[in-house]
Amino acid sequence: MADIVIVGAGLGGMPMAFEMKDIARPQDRVVMVSDKDYFHFVPSNPWIAVDWRKREDIVVPLGKPLAKRGVELVVGKVTRVVPESNHIEMEDGSTIRYDHLIISTGPRLAFEEIAGLGPDGHTQSICHIDHAEQARDRWLEFVNKPAPIVVGAVQGASCFGPAYEFAFIMDKDLRDRKIRDQVPMTFVTSEPFIGHLGLDGVGDSKTMMESELRKRHIDWICNAKVDRVEDGVMYVVECDENGQEKKRHEVPFGFSMMLPAFTGIEAVRDVEGLVNPRGFIVIDKHQCNPVHRNIWGIGVAVAIAPKKPTPVPTGVPKTGFMIESMVTATAHNIRARLDGKEESAEATWNAVCLADMGDTGIAFVAMPQIPPRNVNWMKAGKWVHVAKVAFEKYFLYKIRNGTSEPLYEKVVMKSLGIDKLKAK
Repeated sequence: MADIVIVGAGLGGMPMAFEMKDIARPQDRVVMVSDKDYFHFVPSNPWIAVDWRKREDIVVPLGKPLAKRGVELVVGKVTRVVPESNHIEMEDGSTIRYDHLIISTGPRLAFEEIAGLGPDGHTQSICHIDHAEQARDRWLEFVNKPAPIVVGAVQGASCFGPAYEFAFIMDKDLRDRKIRDQVPMTFVTSEPFIGHLGLDGVGDSKTMMESELRKRHIDWICNAKVDRVEDGVMYVVECDENGQEKKRHEVPFGFSMMLPAFTGIEAVRDVEGLVNPRGFIVIDKHQCNPVHRNIWGIGVAVAIAPKKPTPVPTGVPKTGFMIESMVTATAHNIRARLDGKEESAEATWNAVCLADMGDTGIAFVAMPQIPPRNVNWMKAGKWVHVAKVAFEKYFLYKIRNGTSEPLYEKVVMKSLGIDKLKAK
């Protein structure tokens, strides 16, 4: 019997638990460790923040679906991973032994790297449902007293799509309220150009995203370093193509949402050989750590180096389809090890994303995610908004019912005609 422990019950961790249970031997034990007793669908957080969704719409308690599949649940915070003795230490002083450990925690949000950033400072966040609910409360106050908005992603951020989504969603909500004309908006981003997305662009994303911002009268500052945030003012250093200071901006706001930089979780930060300097899990092409060979990483927790540097530091996003393929590869490779075989499965690091824009949306496909690519495609239309809503419902159904069905492969890719694109 093998003890297979998964840390983190998010977009990667829950599918990992279900798929690992499917693929593991009958005698193997699969354990989910989570610091929360619920799953929440992170891509819906922008809708939460403008009161288009309620908490109960996107939250699923973990107990029932995991028990249904025979996965054990331990609710508690992991304080340290100890590879030398194959166990993890918990905040309550207990330990959990593992034969294989899968780290799928997502990131730690590094708000402290910029003075005044984050929910405890002067900007809002949509990275967690608790933050999104706090942003909603502030938003409902804000719309009664309109003022300028600053939205975007700071230096070191690796997830830019939600910033664009939230800018467009706020624009739609303000238009619906007939107060958009009272709210100047500025998009502040560390990207070297609009539509870079941490991916050096996808298709004609630069032209398309600039056009969408212009249509909505949203100004922007690229190559931006946020120096600090004070109440009602963001201090931004705009850099040139060499990363040197070009211009300083004092951008006023009455409401601001800025995505922070990510790091790895504290429990792994000092484990030699396991993580890179930012605390992300170092993995090989089979999702396995090269030093600690029974530790695996999936999702946002893993280290992916940018293809080329940008004037202001940006990270590489880990999109849903990529995470799904990491889950499948990891499950098959662990089973191979259990059977005394060499691992051989590799994740297909392709980016397939649906970005909502309130009443329309943009879909993009980057195969592989890092250029040069075999497929480099981006389209906009109302159908993307509909598809994003449908995918939310599909994914939550999947979690509630404990199914390991690969939704991106069977639902999203098919709806986008990815097979046809591959053939071309």
